[in-house]
Amino acid sequence: MNEEIKNQTEEQAVEAQEPQEPVKESKKEKKQTAKLEEKIAQLEEEAEYDNFRKRTQKEKETTYQDAQMSTVSAFLPVLDNLERGAAQENADEGVKLILKQFQDILQKYHVEACGEQGQAFDPNFHNAVLHEEGEGSGETVIAQVLQKGYTMNGKLIRAAMVKTLSLIHISEPTRPRL
Repeated sequence: MNEEIKNQTEEQAVEAQEPQEPVKESKKEKKQTAKLEEKIAQLEEEAEYDNFRKRTQKEKETTYQDAQMSTVSAFLPVLDNLERGAAQENADEGVKLILKQFQDILQKYHVEACGEQGQAFDPNFHNAVLHEEGEGSGETVIAQVLQKGYTMNGKLIRAAMVKTLSLIHISEPTRPRL
């Protein structure tokens, strides 16, 4: 009897491991399933195309902005020379007008100078080539701008070359009380 129970238990275990036959679908259910699978495939394809279109548009805009920034960067040495020429005492009025026109065009394309004397030093926008220490509030500021920096739409085109001044906070020595 123990052997019969053992054989029955083994048969049940084998039956449990055998795959069950799938429930047969009717023709109507098969058609609905096929339509739904087709619709899912179509939606996935549309989403893939939409993502491709957005990615391509973003790459196109980035490439255009990079080209603009590269072009402006190539003209910055000319701007520097015009500014030096206009700063001379005997500067021709024509040089000053050309400089003004150049600056107006740069402003139209959202190109702005960065790094002014007295401004807090920011290593993301300024390149410190000289450094001094002095007394003050404990922060580092721009003491002198050696070459202007420029940004376009908030992105750095050229870092400002500056001389910095570290304002070290010096406290007066405390005197012992008598």
